[in-house]
Amino acid sequence: MKPPECQWESEVLAAVLESRWPERAETELREHAAACPVCAEVAAVAAVLATDREDLRSLAALPDAGRVWWRAQWRARCEAAAVAGRPITAAQVLALACAAGLTGACFGATSEWFQAALREFSVPPLLAEHAVLALAIAAFLVLLPAAVLAAIWRD
Repeated sequence: MKPPECQWESEVLAAVLESRWPERAETELREHAAACPVCAEVAAVAAVLATDREDLRSLAALPDAGRVWWRAQWRARCEAAAVAGRPITAAQVLALACAAGLTGACFGATSEWFQAALREFSVPPLLAEHAVLALAIAAFLVLLPAAVLAAIWRD
């Protein structure tokens, strides 16, 4: 079933939304809306919605200009602080990576049981068997910090 349409429907809707309905609308448009069920329904629904819109508009409370300006200034300061903090965050990430590497190196150099386990666990034959996996892990360890720094600096 095709929904009912009328060629005057948009004009009736425009008249209601422009607050011309029914007093200041054209006579022929009012006569048509009285006879056409589609236009009569559009006029009734649009009038209710327009009335609700006006009621809500009168209830809306806008903040004063000084408060809006103050909040805009506050947001600008916060954004500037975030931009200024990005290089510091990058330096902290780099320092954390260096500290983790240094801690691991000190642990490996001073721990006897760890060195003994490394001697028993033959690393060169294992690397020969799993060279692709070792290269993937090494690439991941190099590319992950680079990706983090790129993401921080990009913003």
